[in-house]
Amino acid sequence: MSLPEAGSGSDFRDLQLLIRSHVPILVVETHDENRAREMMTRLAIREALPLFVWSVTEGLQRLDFGELPSSDVLLEPEAMLRAVKAHREPALYLLCDLHPYLSDPRLVRLLKDVALRYRELPRTLVLLSHRLGIPPELTRLAARVELSLPDEEEIVAIVREEAQRWQEANGGQRVRTDSRTLAQLTRSLRGLTHADCRRLVRNAIFDDGSITESELPEINRAKFELMNLDGVLSFEYRTEQFADVAGVGRLRAWLDQRREAATTTMAQQIDRPHGVLLLGVQGAGKSVSARAIAGAWSLPLLRLDMGALYNKYIGETERNLRESLRSAELMAPCVLWLDEIEKGIGAGDADAGVSRRVLGSLLTWMSEQRGGVFVVATANDVALLPPELLRKGRFDEIFFVDLPAADVRVELFRLHLTKRGLKPEGFDLDALAAASDGFSGAEIEQGVVSALYAAHGEGGALDQRHLVDELRQTRPLSVVMAEKVN
Repeated sequence: MSLPEAGSGSDFRDLQLLIRSHVPILVVETHDENRAREMMTRLAIREALPLFVWSVTEGLQRLDFGELPSSDVLLEPEAMLRAVKAHREPALYLLCDLHPYLSDPRLVRLLKDVALRYRELPRTLVLLSHRLGIPPELTRLAARVELSLPDEEEIVAIVREEAQRWQEANGGQRVRTDSRTLAQLTRSLRGLTHADCRRLVRNAIFDDGSITESELPEINRAKFELMNLDGVLSFEYRTEQFADVAGVGRLRAWLDQRREAATTTMAQQIDRPHGVLLLGVQGAGKSVSARAIAGAWSLPLLRLDMGALYNKYIGETERNLRESLRSAELMAPCVLWLDEIEKGIGAGDADAGVSRRVLGSLLTWMSEQRGGVFVVATANDVALLPPELLRKGRFDEIFFVDLPAADVRVELFRLHLTKRGLKPEGFDLDALAAASDGFSGAEIEQGVVSALYAAHGEGGALDQRHLVDELRQTRPLSVVMAEKVN
Protein backbone atom coordinates (compact mmCIF):
# COMPACT_ATOMS: atom_id res chain seq x y z
CA MET A 1 0.00 0.00 0.00
CA SER A 2 1.40 3.41 -0.90
CA LEU A 3 0.81 6.59 1.00
CA PRO A 4 -1.53 9.19 -0.49
CA GLU A 5 0.07 12.11 -2.28
CA ALA A 6 -2.25 14.82 -0.92
CA GLY A 7 0.25 16.78 1.16
CA SER A 8 3.26 15.51 -0.84
CA GLY A 9 1.62 16.56 -4.13
CA SER A 10 1.06 20.08 -2.85
CA ASP A 11 4.70 20.36 -1.77
CA PHE A 12 5.83 19.02 -5.13
CA ARG A 13 3.77 21.60 -7.01
CA ASP A 14 5.08 24.43 -4.82
CA LEU A 15 8.69 23.45 -5.46
CA GLN A 16 8.03 23.01 -9.16
CA LEU A 17 6.46 26.48 -9.36
CA LEU A 18 9.43 28.09 -7.61
CA ILE A 19 11.90 26.42 -9.97
CA ARG A 20 9.90 27.49 -13.00
CA SER A 21 9.75 31.01 -11.52
CA HIS A 22 13.56 31.16 -11.72
CA VAL A 23 14.23 31.46 -7.98
CA PRO A 24 17.97 30.72 -7.67
CA ILE A 25 18.05 29.58 -4.00
CA LEU A 26 15.42 27.45 -2.28
CA VAL A 27 15.55 26.87 1.48
CA VAL A 28 13.80 23.66 2.53
CA GLU A 29 13.39 23.13 6.27
CA THR A 30 12.40 19.64 7.38
CA HIS A 31 13.49 16.83 9.70
CA ASP A 32 12.41 14.27 7.08
CA GLU A 33 15.45 14.43 4.78
CA ASN A 34 14.65 11.18 2.96
CA ARG A 35 11.25 12.47 1.88
CA ALA A 36 12.78 15.76 0.68
CA ARG A 37 15.44 13.93 -1.36
CA GLU A 38 12.84 11.67 -2.96
CA MET A 39 10.77 14.72 -3.87
CA MET A 40 13.76 16.51 -5.41
CA THR A 41 14.60 13.38 -7.43
CA ARG A 42 11.07 13.26 -8.84
CA LEU A 43 11.23 16.98 -9.54
CA ALA A 44 14.53 16.67 -11.42
CA ILE A 45 13.06 13.90 -13.58
CA ARG A 46 9.92 15.92 -14.27
CA GLU A 47 11.91 19.04 -15.23
CA ALA A 48 14.56 17.04 -17.15
CA LEU A 49 17.37 18.52 -15.07
CA PRO A 50 20.46 16.78 -13.70
CA LEU A 51 20.45 16.49 -9.90
CA PHE A 52 23.57 16.85 -7.77
CA VAL A 53 23.52 16.08 -4.03
CA TRP A 54 26.18 17.26 -1.57
CA SER A 55 26.91 16.51 2.07
CA VAL A 56 30.09 17.01 4.05
CA THR A 57 30.47 13.24 4.46
CA GLU A 58 29.70 12.09 0.91
CA GLY A 59 30.84 15.06 -1.12
CA LEU A 60 29.16 16.11 -4.37
CA GLN A 61 27.48 13.29 -6.29
CA ARG A 62 25.40 13.21 -9.44
CA LEU A 63 22.29 11.05 -9.13
CA ASP A 64 21.82 10.41 -12.83
CA PHE A 65 24.09 9.73 -15.81
CA GLY A 66 26.64 12.36 -16.68
CA GLU A 67 29.89 13.92 -15.58
CA LEU A 68 30.54 15.44 -12.17
CA PRO A 69 31.53 19.12 -12.08
CA SER A 70 34.95 17.95 -10.91
CA SER A 71 36.81 14.70 -10.62
CA ASP A 72 37.51 15.46 -6.93
CA VAL A 73 35.32 14.20 -4.09
CA LEU A 74 34.58 17.80 -3.05
CA LEU A 75 33.86 17.26 0.62
CA GLU A 76 34.75 20.81 1.65
CA PRO A 77 31.90 23.30 1.04
CA GLU A 78 34.13 25.99 -0.49
CA ALA A 79 35.62 23.58 -3.05
CA MET A 80 32.15 22.26 -3.82
CA LEU A 81 30.70 25.73 -4.43
CA ARG A 82 33.64 26.74 -6.64
CA ALA A 83 33.01 23.61 -8.72
CA VAL A 84 29.30 24.46 -8.95
CA LYS A 85 30.19 27.99 -10.01
CA ALA A 86 32.46 26.65 -12.75
CA HIS A 87 29.97 24.05 -13.99
CA ARG A 88 28.41 25.18 -17.29
CA GLU A 89 25.15 23.22 -17.27
CA PRO A 90 21.63 23.98 -15.92
CA ALA A 91 21.05 21.73 -12.91
CA LEU A 92 19.55 21.26 -9.47
CA TYR A 93 21.96 21.19 -6.55
CA LEU A 94 20.67 19.73 -3.28
CA LEU A 95 23.02 20.87 -0.49
CA CYS A 96 22.38 19.00 2.77
CA ASP A 97 23.17 20.65 6.10
CA LEU A 98 25.14 23.60 4.78
CA HIS A 99 23.89 25.80 7.64
CA PRO A 100 26.96 25.48 9.96
CA TYR A 101 29.13 27.01 7.22
CA LEU A 102 27.00 30.06 6.40
CA SER A 103 28.94 32.22 8.83
CA ASP A 104 31.91 32.11 6.40
CA PRO A 105 31.73 35.24 4.18
CA ARG A 106 33.51 33.45 1.33
CA LEU A 107 30.83 30.76 1.16
CA VAL A 108 28.08 33.37 1.30
CA ARG A 109 29.74 35.22 -1.58
CA LEU A 110 30.07 32.02 -3.62
CA LEU A 111 26.37 31.27 -3.13
CA LYS A 112 25.56 34.82 -4.19
CA ASP A 113 27.78 34.54 -7.29
CA VAL A 114 25.93 31.42 -8.47
CA ALA A 115 22.54 33.01 -7.73
CA LEU A 116 23.33 36.28 -9.52
CA ARG A 117 24.28 34.44 -12.71
CA TYR A 118 21.01 32.52 -12.85
CA ARG A 119 19.77 34.30 -15.98
CA GLU A 120 22.74 33.30 -18.07
CA LEU A 121 23.03 29.83 -16.48
CA PRO A 122 19.99 28.54 -14.52
CA ARG A 123 21.43 26.58 -11.60
CA THR A 124 19.05 26.15 -8.66
CA LEU A 125 20.61 25.69 -5.22
CA VAL A 126 18.38 23.85 -2.73
CA LEU A 127 19.59 24.26 0.87
CA LEU A 128 18.15 21.38 2.91
CA SER A 129 18.30 21.36 6.70
CA HIS A 130 16.15 20.98 9.81
CA ARG A 131 16.56 24.72 10.49
CA LEU A 132 18.44 27.30 8.49
CA GLY A 133 18.90 31.04 8.80
CA ILE A 134 19.65 32.87 5.57
CA PRO A 135 22.40 35.55 5.66
CA PRO A 136 21.03 39.02 4.82
CA GLU A 137 23.02 39.11 1.57
CA LEU A 138 20.96 36.20 0.21
CA THR A 139 17.44 36.97 1.47
CA ARG A 140 16.27 38.62 -1.78
CA LEU A 141 17.64 35.77 -3.86
CA ALA A 142 16.02 32.97 -1.86
CA ALA A 143 12.59 31.52 -1.18
CA ARG A 144 11.81 29.47 1.91
CA VAL A 145 9.86 26.20 1.67
CA GLU A 146 8.62 24.27 4.69
CA LEU A 147 7.37 20.82 3.72
CA SER A 148 3.84 20.15 4.88
CA LEU A 149 3.16 17.64 7.63
CA PRO A 150 0.77 14.74 7.03
CA ASP A 151 -2.92 15.53 7.41
CA GLU A 152 -5.39 13.19 9.12
CA GLU A 153 -6.10 11.29 5.91
CA GLU A 154 -2.41 10.56 5.41
CA ILE A 155 -1.98 9.56 9.06
CA VAL A 156 -4.85 7.08 8.77
CA ALA A 157 -3.18 5.66 5.64
CA ILE A 158 0.07 5.22 7.60
CA VAL A 159 -1.79 3.43 10.42
CA ARG A 160 -3.49 1.10 7.96
CA GLU A 161 -0.24 0.33 6.18
CA GLU A 162 1.55 -0.55 9.43
CA ALA A 163 -1.45 -2.61 10.56
CA GLN A 164 -1.29 -4.49 7.26
CA ARG A 165 2.41 -5.20 7.79
CA TRP A 166 1.79 -6.55 11.28
CA GLN A 167 -1.09 -8.68 10.00
CA GLU A 168 1.09 -10.20 7.27
CA ALA A 169 3.85 -10.94 9.80
CA ASN A 170 1.43 -12.63 12.24
CA GLY A 171 -0.46 -15.08 10.06
CA GLY A 172 -3.34 -12.82 9.09
CA GLN A 173 -4.26 -11.82 12.66
CA ARG A 174 -5.92 -8.40 12.67
CA VAL A 175 -4.79 -5.43 14.76
CA ARG A 176 -7.23 -4.75 17.62
CA THR A 177 -8.55 -1.20 18.06
CA ASP A 178 -11.76 0.80 17.87
CA SER A 179 -12.86 3.84 15.91
CA ARG A 180 -12.73 6.23 18.88
CA THR A 181 -9.15 5.27 19.79
CA LEU A 182 -8.11 5.45 16.14
CA ALA A 183 -9.54 8.98 15.88
CA GLN A 184 -7.70 10.03 19.05
CA LEU A 185 -4.46 8.51 17.75
CA THR A 186 -4.85 10.37 14.45
CA ARG A 187 -5.31 13.69 16.24
CA SER A 188 -2.36 12.97 18.56
CA LEU A 189 0.02 12.38 15.64
CA ARG A 190 -0.72 15.68 13.90
CA GLY A 191 2.31 17.95 13.82
CA LEU A 192 4.84 15.15 13.21
CA THR A 193 6.63 14.24 10.00
CA HIS A 194 5.67 11.21 7.93
CA ALA A 195 8.68 9.28 9.23
CA ASP A 196 7.98 10.08 12.89
CA CYS A 197 4.29 9.18 12.52
CA ARG A 198 5.22 5.83 11.02
CA ARG A 199 7.74 5.09 13.78
CA LEU A 200 5.29 5.82 16.62
CA VAL A 201 2.48 3.85 14.96
CA ARG A 202 4.79 0.90 14.40
CA ASN A 203 5.91 0.94 18.03
CA ALA A 204 2.29 0.99 19.23
CA ILE A 205 1.13 -1.84 16.94
CA PHE A 206 4.12 -4.19 17.04
CA ASP A 207 4.17 -4.19 20.85
CA ASP A 208 1.05 -6.32 21.26
CA GLY A 209 -0.93 -6.11 18.02
CA SER A 210 -3.39 -3.53 19.33
CA ILE A 211 -3.94 0.21 19.62
CA THR A 212 -5.60 1.02 22.94
CA GLU A 213 -6.49 4.25 24.71
CA SER A 214 -3.95 3.45 27.45
CA GLU A 215 -1.14 3.81 24.88
CA LEU A 216 -2.09 7.38 23.90
CA PRO A 217 -0.34 9.16 26.83
CA GLU A 218 2.94 7.45 25.93
CA ILE A 219 2.50 8.45 22.28
CA ASN A 220 1.87 12.07 23.33
CA ARG A 221 5.00 11.97 25.50
CA ALA A 222 7.07 10.62 22.60
CA LYS A 223 5.62 13.30 20.31
CA PHE A 224 6.60 16.01 22.78
CA GLU A 225 10.17 14.70 22.90
CA LEU A 226 10.44 14.35 19.10
CA MET A 227 9.39 17.95 18.62
CA ASN A 228 12.00 19.19 21.13
CA LEU A 229 9.39 21.17 23.05
CA ASP A 230 11.51 22.18 26.00
CA GLY A 231 12.33 25.35 27.91
CA VAL A 232 9.51 26.99 29.85
CA LEU A 233 6.92 24.60 28.37
CA SER A 234 6.69 21.17 30.01
CA PHE A 235 4.72 18.02 29.31
CA GLU A 236 2.67 16.95 32.32
CA TYR A 237 2.68 13.16 32.53
CA ARG A 238 0.19 13.05 35.40
CA THR A 239 -3.39 14.12 34.87
CA GLU A 240 -6.44 13.63 37.09
CA GLN A 241 -10.07 12.60 36.76
CA PHE A 242 -12.95 14.63 38.16
CA ALA A 243 -13.87 11.59 40.27
CA ASP A 244 -10.84 12.56 42.37
CA VAL A 245 -11.86 16.24 42.61
CA ALA A 246 -14.43 17.40 45.13
CA GLY A 247 -16.77 20.26 44.33
CA VAL A 248 -16.38 22.32 41.11
CA GLY A 249 -19.78 21.05 39.95
CA ARG A 250 -20.48 24.02 37.68
CA LEU A 251 -17.08 23.65 36.00
CA ARG A 252 -17.70 19.95 35.41
CA ALA A 253 -21.12 20.60 33.88
CA TRP A 254 -19.69 23.34 31.66
CA LEU A 255 -16.91 21.05 30.46
CA ASP A 256 -19.28 18.13 29.80
CA GLN A 257 -21.28 20.31 27.41
CA ARG A 258 -18.17 21.17 25.43
CA ARG A 259 -16.25 17.89 25.48
CA GLU A 260 -17.32 16.80 22.01
CA ALA A 261 -16.59 20.20 20.47
CA ALA A 262 -13.10 20.25 22.05
CA THR A 263 -12.08 16.70 21.14
CA THR A 264 -13.83 16.03 17.82
CA THR A 265 -14.75 17.84 14.63
CA MET A 266 -18.32 19.09 14.99
CA ALA A 267 -20.55 21.08 12.68
CA GLN A 268 -19.12 24.47 11.75
CA GLN A 269 -21.84 26.38 13.55
CA ILE A 270 -20.44 25.06 16.86
CA ASP A 271 -17.39 27.08 17.89
CA ARG A 272 -14.52 25.15 19.41
CA PRO A 273 -14.05 26.21 23.08
CA HIS A 274 -10.94 28.30 23.69
CA GLY A 275 -10.38 28.21 27.43
CA VAL A 276 -11.28 29.06 31.02
CA LEU A 277 -9.77 31.15 33.77
CA LEU A 278 -9.74 29.64 37.27
CA LEU A 279 -9.47 32.19 40.08
CA GLY A 280 -9.28 31.37 43.76
CA VAL A 281 -7.24 31.16 46.92
CA GLN A 282 -4.15 28.98 47.12
CA GLY A 283 -4.85 25.31 47.73
CA ALA A 284 -8.50 25.52 46.69
CA GLY A 285 -8.09 23.05 43.81
CA LYS A 286 -7.23 25.10 40.72
CA SER A 287 -4.21 23.01 39.75
CA VAL A 288 -5.95 19.67 40.23
CA SER A 289 -8.90 21.02 38.21
CA ALA A 290 -6.55 21.95 35.35
CA ARG A 291 -5.15 18.41 35.39
CA ALA A 292 -8.64 16.96 35.56
CA ILE A 293 -9.75 18.85 32.43
CA ALA A 294 -6.99 17.17 30.42
CA GLY A 295 -7.77 13.80 32.00
CA ALA A 296 -11.52 14.05 31.42
CA TRP A 297 -11.02 14.99 27.76
CA SER A 298 -8.15 12.48 27.21
CA LEU A 299 -5.92 15.26 25.88
CA PRO A 300 -2.20 15.87 26.51
CA LEU A 301 -1.51 18.51 29.15
CA LEU A 302 1.20 21.15 28.61
CA ARG A 303 2.18 23.45 31.45
CA LEU A 304 3.57 26.92 30.80
CA ASP A 305 5.24 28.37 33.89
CA MET A 306 4.52 32.07 33.47
CA GLY A 307 7.09 33.00 36.09
CA ALA A 308 9.85 31.25 34.11
CA LEU A 309 9.15 33.19 30.90
CA TYR A 310 11.29 36.15 31.84
CA ASN A 311 14.86 36.45 30.61
CA LYS A 312 17.35 39.23 31.29
CA TYR A 313 18.21 39.63 27.60
CA ILE A 314 16.13 42.00 25.49
CA GLY A 315 13.53 40.22 23.40
CA GLU A 316 14.17 36.76 24.91
CA THR A 317 11.05 36.85 27.10
CA GLU A 318 8.77 37.54 24.15
CA ARG A 319 10.57 34.87 22.11
CA ASN A 320 10.07 32.34 24.90
CA LEU A 321 6.34 33.04 24.82
CA ARG A 322 6.06 32.86 21.02
CA GLU A 323 7.96 29.57 20.84
CA SER A 324 5.90 28.08 23.68
CA LEU A 325 2.59 29.03 22.05
CA ARG A 326 3.76 27.72 18.67
CA SER A 327 4.81 24.46 20.31
CA ALA A 328 1.38 24.14 21.93
CA GLU A 329 -0.24 24.55 18.50
CA LEU A 330 1.95 21.74 17.15
CA MET A 331 0.79 19.49 20.00
CA ALA A 332 -2.91 20.28 19.39
CA PRO A 333 -5.42 19.11 20.30
CA CYS A 334 -4.17 19.65 23.82
CA VAL A 335 -4.79 21.53 27.07
CA LEU A 336 -2.37 24.42 27.74
CA TRP A 337 -2.15 25.22 31.44
CA LEU A 338 -0.95 28.80 32.13
CA ASP A 339 0.11 28.31 35.73
CA GLU A 340 -0.11 31.41 37.96
CA ILE A 341 -0.69 33.66 34.99
CA GLU A 342 -0.46 36.82 37.09
CA LYS A 343 3.30 36.21 37.51
CA GLY A 344 3.83 36.64 33.79
CA ILE A 345 1.57 39.59 32.99
CA GLY A 346 1.03 41.38 36.29
CA ALA A 347 4.44 42.94 36.83
CA GLY A 348 3.25 46.46 36.07
CA ASP A 349 5.58 49.13 34.67
CA ALA A 350 8.68 48.19 36.68
CA ASP A 351 10.01 45.83 33.98
CA ALA A 352 10.50 48.28 31.10
CA GLY A 353 7.21 47.26 29.53
CA VAL A 354 8.07 43.57 29.07
CA SER A 355 4.94 42.37 30.87
CA ARG A 356 2.77 44.62 28.69
CA ARG A 357 4.33 43.17 25.54
CA VAL A 358 3.88 39.64 26.89
CA LEU A 359 0.24 40.44 27.63
CA GLY A 360 -0.27 41.86 24.15
CA SER A 361 1.27 38.81 22.45
CA LEU A 362 -0.79 36.45 24.60
CA LEU A 363 -4.08 38.28 23.95
CA THR A 364 -3.43 38.39 20.20
CA TRP A 365 -2.70 34.67 20.13
CA MET A 366 -5.78 33.85 22.21
CA SER A 367 -7.96 35.81 19.80
CA GLU A 368 -6.48 34.33 16.62
CA GLN A 369 -5.54 30.73 17.37
CA ARG A 370 -7.90 28.12 15.96
CA GLY A 371 -5.66 25.10 16.30
CA GLY A 372 -7.45 23.18 19.04
CA VAL A 373 -5.46 24.45 22.04
CA PHE A 374 -7.74 24.73 25.09
CA VAL A 375 -6.26 27.23 27.54
CA VAL A 376 -6.67 26.79 31.31
CA ALA A 377 -5.24 29.76 33.19
CA THR A 378 -4.95 29.69 36.98
CA ALA A 379 -4.47 32.75 39.20
CA ASN A 380 -4.27 33.33 42.94
CA ASP A 381 -4.39 37.13 43.03
CA VAL A 382 -7.12 38.67 40.88
CA ALA A 383 -5.92 42.19 41.79
CA LEU A 384 -2.78 41.65 39.67
CA LEU A 385 -4.70 40.68 36.53
CA PRO A 386 -5.22 43.41 33.92
CA PRO A 387 -8.81 44.18 32.88
CA GLU A 388 -8.01 43.36 29.23
CA LEU A 389 -7.63 39.72 30.24
CA LEU A 390 -10.81 39.53 32.29
CA ARG A 391 -13.26 40.99 29.81
CA LYS A 392 -15.78 38.64 28.24
CA GLY A 393 -14.43 36.97 25.12
CA ARG A 394 -10.82 36.47 26.21
CA PHE A 395 -11.83 33.27 27.97
CA ASP A 396 -15.04 31.38 27.33
CA GLU A 397 -15.77 31.52 31.05
CA ILE A 398 -14.25 32.57 34.38
CA PHE A 399 -14.72 30.29 37.40
CA PHE A 400 -14.03 31.20 41.00
CA VAL A 401 -12.69 28.24 42.98
CA ASP A 402 -13.73 29.11 46.51
CA LEU A 403 -12.90 27.54 49.86
CA PRO A 404 -14.91 24.30 50.08
CA ALA A 405 -18.34 24.36 51.68
CA ALA A 406 -19.27 21.81 54.36
CA ASP A 407 -20.60 19.17 51.93
CA VAL A 408 -17.50 19.52 49.76
CA ARG A 409 -15.27 19.15 52.84
CA VAL A 410 -17.06 15.89 53.64
CA GLU A 411 -16.29 14.66 50.13
CA LEU A 412 -12.66 15.79 50.46
CA PHE A 413 -12.16 13.76 53.63
CA ARG A 414 -13.77 10.76 51.94
CA LEU A 415 -11.47 11.08 48.93
CA HIS A 416 -8.23 11.48 50.89
CA LEU A 417 -9.02 8.71 53.35
CA THR A 418 -9.96 6.32 50.52
CA LYS A 419 -6.80 7.24 48.59
CA ARG A 420 -4.72 6.08 51.57
CA GLY A 421 -6.51 2.76 51.99
CA LEU A 422 -8.77 3.80 54.88
CA LYS A 423 -12.53 3.27 55.13
CA PRO A 424 -14.41 6.58 55.43
CA GLU A 425 -17.33 4.77 57.12
CA GLY A 426 -15.19 4.48 60.26
CA PHE A 427 -15.04 8.25 60.72
CA ASP A 428 -17.54 10.98 61.54
CA LEU A 429 -17.09 12.98 58.36
CA ASP A 430 -19.65 15.62 59.30
CA ALA A 431 -17.73 16.38 62.51
CA LEU A 432 -14.47 16.57 60.57
CA ALA A 433 -16.08 18.96 58.09
CA ALA A 434 -17.27 21.18 60.94
CA ALA A 435 -13.78 21.15 62.51
CA SER A 436 -12.18 22.17 59.20
CA ASP A 437 -14.31 25.24 58.48
CA GLY A 438 -12.20 27.72 56.48
CA PHE A 439 -9.73 25.06 55.33
CA SER A 440 -8.73 24.71 51.70
CA GLY A 441 -8.60 21.36 49.95
CA ALA A 442 -4.80 21.25 50.22
CA GLU A 443 -4.97 22.00 53.96
CA ILE A 444 -7.51 19.20 54.49
CA GLU A 445 -5.26 16.74 52.65
CA GLN A 446 -2.26 17.82 54.70
CA GLY A 447 -4.33 17.38 57.86
CA VAL A 448 -5.01 13.76 56.91
CA VAL A 449 -1.30 13.22 56.16
CA SER A 450 -0.21 14.74 59.49
CA ALA A 451 -2.77 12.68 61.39
CA LEU A 452 -1.42 9.50 59.80
CA TYR A 453 2.10 10.43 60.97
CA ALA A 454 0.78 11.08 64.48
CA ALA A 455 -1.00 7.71 64.58
CA HIS A 456 2.11 5.95 63.28
CA GLY A 457 4.19 7.64 65.98
CA GLU A 458 1.86 6.24 68.65
CA GLY A 459 2.06 2.79 67.08
CA GLY A 460 -1.66 2.59 66.40
CA ALA A 461 -4.22 3.04 63.64
CA LEU A 462 -5.62 6.37 62.53
CA ASP A 463 -8.85 7.31 64.26
CA GLN A 464 -11.13 10.32 64.66
CA ARG A 465 -9.09 11.77 67.51
CA HIS A 466 -5.91 12.08 65.47
CA LEU A 467 -7.71 13.95 62.71
CA VAL A 468 -9.52 16.33 65.04
CA ASP A 469 -6.30 17.10 66.97
CA GLU A 470 -4.41 17.93 63.77
CA LEU A 471 -7.24 20.16 62.52
CA ARG A 472 -7.36 22.06 65.83
CA GLN A 473 -3.60 22.66 65.72
CA THR A 474 -3.72 24.04 62.18
CA ARG A 475 -4.39 27.68 61.43
CA PRO A 476 -5.63 27.78 57.82
CA LEU A 477 -4.63 30.45 55.34
CA SER A 478 -8.10 31.98 55.57
CA VAL A 479 -7.25 32.86 59.18
CA VAL A 480 -3.54 33.68 58.89
CA MET A 481 -4.13 35.98 55.90
CA ALA A 482 -7.81 36.69 56.42
CA GLU A 483 -7.82 40.18 54.88
CA LYS A 484 -6.00 39.14 51.70
CA VAL A 485 -8.11 35.99 51.25
CA ASN A 486 -11.34 37.94 51.74
